Amino acid sequence: MAVSGQRRRPVVALYERIADAVHDGTYPPGSTLPSEPKLAAELGVSRPALREALLLLQEDGLLTVRRGVGRTVNDRPPRRGFEHIQPLEELIGAGSPLRVRALLRTVEEPTDFTTQHLLAPARAELRFWESVLTGEGTAAALSHEWAAADEVLDRVHPEFARALRATDPAAASMLSVLLGASRETALSAHSGITATLLGRRRGDQLGRPADTPAVLVTQVVRVGETPVLAAKHMLPTGTPALPVLQSH
Repeated sequence: MAVSGQRRRPVVALYERIADAVHDGTYPPGSTLPSEPKLAAELGVSRPALREALLLLQEDGLLTVRRGVGRTVNDRPPRRGFEHIQPLEELIGAGSPLRVRALLRTVEEPTDFTTQHLLAPARAELRFWESVLTGEGTAAALSHEWAAADEVLDRVHPEFARALRATDPAAASMLSVLLGASRETALSAHSGITATLLGRRRGDQLGRPADTPAVLVTQVVRVGETPVLAAKHMLPTGTPALPVLQSH
């Protein structure tokens, strides 16, 4: 995967070419892809590179291998790119993305959380976005998102740094801005989930009692080994289901 502003590996670019062809209807849902030799010739790539990209597309749910048929496009392929890194407002929106309502957009000094997860030095200045995610007039989640310091982003992900400076953040999540700026940069992410209670302040923000049970999701997104975004998401009881993939 590409890091520090480098170009993507050829297999990543090939993955996206095929994913784009799926989503633009060149290979519509239910269709069968050409054979490997024919597809490699059409795309002008080697068969080993093609095979690696096809395996990744299978793992990400775009393709299925059917005995005697070949590789077919799934009836409901996931959205293009970053299938495993998705803004919370889309992930829990059940096909109808939640609305992002800005509560706070500011710059702050590192906290214990950002020192740990963004490796931020004591005097760094970090962008902090606090948002409520709403659907059908009901507050569904509270998000706190921090970006790495500008000097870090300028070094490892300048497109994200520029997007943060240029975007009107009032109706956007920081992760959606990051994904929009990352077509040429590979990302990885790790999340943790714990059970908790909302507490008074977060309960007031979400219009729920302080003792409402909730799920706290922490998330860190990296470029290579460098964290560029850290977040906390508070999801109270009644929030639409959150898809979870457990790893060991």
